[in-house]
Amino acid sequence: MRLNRSTDIGLRVLMLAAARPEALLTVDVLAGSVAVPRSHLAKVVQRLHHLGLLDTVRGRNGGVRLATGAAGTSIGGLVRELEGETEVVDCDGEPGCPLRGGCRLRGALRVAQEAFYASLDPITIGDLAAPPVRQVLLTLGSVS
Repeated sequence: MRLNRSTDIGLRVLMLAAARPEALLTVDVLAGSVAVPRSHLAKVVQRLHHLGLLDTVRGRNGGVRLATGAAGTSIGGLVRELEGETEVVDCDGEPGCPLRGGCRLRGALRVAQEAFYASLDPITIGDLAAPPVRQVLLTLGSVS
């Protein structure tokens, strides 16, 4: 299974914010740290804020920080939320798969996808920013 780009960026942003829970990180610093365009990162930050994972502070000295309690958020649940209801294969696309009436592959892939998510369920945002990766995260970008 492959995560969409926004999910990947979101996870990296949350890791950076969890490594510096006291710091306000600007969108520019985050974009530079995860090597993505500012406009794309801003959309991801907005979604994470909407999900209650990031707090935002507006203004000249503003930025984002990990929301209180967000470090305990399950990565499995978060990835499910960010990925949406997508399946590994699109049997109903255009044109629809001629095998979909009796095929067992779709069901098997759903089970595998859920096993993937379930393996991420016990891992939290805080776990992803814990040592030894925390030291690497602290070297990325600069704090405003």
